[in-house]
Amino acid sequence: MSSVVRTVYVETYGCQMNVSDSELMLGKLAAEGYAPVDSPDGADVILVNTCAIRDHAEQRVIGRLGELKRSMKPGSIVGVTGCMAQRLGPRLLTQAKHVSLVVGPDGYRALPQLVARAQGGAREVATSFDLEEHYEDFAPRRFDKVKAWIPVQRGCDYKCTYCIVPYTRGPERSRKLADAVREAEQAVADGIAEITLLGQTVNSYHDGTHDFADLLRAVGAVPGLRRLRFTSPHPNDFSDRVIAAMAEVPAVCEHVHLPLQSGSTSVLKRMLRRYTREEYLDCVRRLRAAIPGLGLTTDVIVGFPGETDADFEETLSVVREVVFDDAYTFKFSPREGTPATRMPSELTVPDEVATERLERLIETVRTGSRARNLTLLGSRREVLVEKLARRGELLQTRSRDFKTVLIGGDESLIGRYVNVELTGTTGSTFTGSVVSDRGALPVAS
Repeated sequence: MSSVVRTVYVETYGCQMNVSDSELMLGKLAAEGYAPVDSPDGADVILVNTCAIRDHAEQRVIGRLGELKRSMKPGSIVGVTGCMAQRLGPRLLTQAKHVSLVVGPDGYRALPQLVARAQGGAREVATSFDLEEHYEDFAPRRFDKVKAWIPVQRGCDYKCTYCIVPYTRGPERSRKLADAVREAEQAVADGIAEITLLGQTVNSYHDGTHDFADLLRAVGAVPGLRRLRFTSPHPNDFSDRVIAAMAEVPAVCEHVHLPLQSGSTSVLKRMLRRYTREEYLDCVRRLRAAIPGLGLTTDVIVGFPGETDADFEETLSVVREVVFDDAYTFKFSPREGTPATRMPSELTVPDEVATERLERLIETVRTGSRARNLTLLGSRREVLVEKLARRGELLQTRSRDFKTVLIGGDESLIGRYVNVELTGTTGSTFTGSVVSDRGALPVAS
């Protein structure tokens, strides 16, 4: 007589680090006999892995928890994990009576025990920081069979005045270089040829002996690794050693996500970003000088306390000067417990002003990227076929310089590298036609 298989469903919100953490949680519970499923309907354990970076993200999770309450089967366990769990702790148990577990990013090792106690009626909060925890003995259950996310650093020491991350993920700590290389080797052995190294300020990585330049060279030398990316770096930590490694290691892709946040030195100072407008532009110059054809994307916040019209115009001028390939743009969202919420009320930027600035910023980014992209039509790129596109009978692919290219083809191409000619652009993405798939890798199993 066979035993009943217990099932677990994990729903993820937020950044790539959260995706990676969800893979670790699934791996841990799978090792304990749980079968991962693709829907919460009927699952024995439902975990909602959360983001706390903006209020909107938290409100989405609160709404989602209400939906899950209406659809969960009797006896199911619902847990909230991640940054929102760390930030709110026991308040979540009060807000959502059907939630049994609240587990922060350093508490996943105890998940099987927490779930077992919850099945007996317990309701628990596990939000202690563990500065030694890197989950080295976990075998992640990866969602993506084409690319792998590998955390090399947890936490953050920068403490920008708007950011909740240092309070939800704790102080910065880096895993040992040899452990990161071992995980990269396993990913390649599993058929994955593109890896992204993850950290809150990933290029400040230092394991006590090795810096980020050493890490790029070591992981980049893993046999069979075709592409190496990283996110998110800090402009202050692009040393000459790091830039040289990026330029010299063939696997390192020609793309950097370089958060700007503001183009005004006075706003950057209030944000505690620790660089000036001029230093940011110098970082861009050094990166582009060393890495021809570099793709650059960024993050920008508008409406930060005290941002004047002149400050905002400085941001627009940086965007026009750099010409980013894309940008993630946001209105300032005050997060409880961060220094920005304690700034004088007279510095508050009215919402209608911030909204208007955001619209102008988005248009400025799009104008620059559209003009740049039009110059690329007719050129050729090697792309990795990642997945089915949301639009029509197309496939979504990605170039080394992080361009999204939609091509025709069937699912058998997913996981392969093909050469394409860029034939059209919407301004943000490209369409392309396959010109050769010589050297294409087999579909990852």
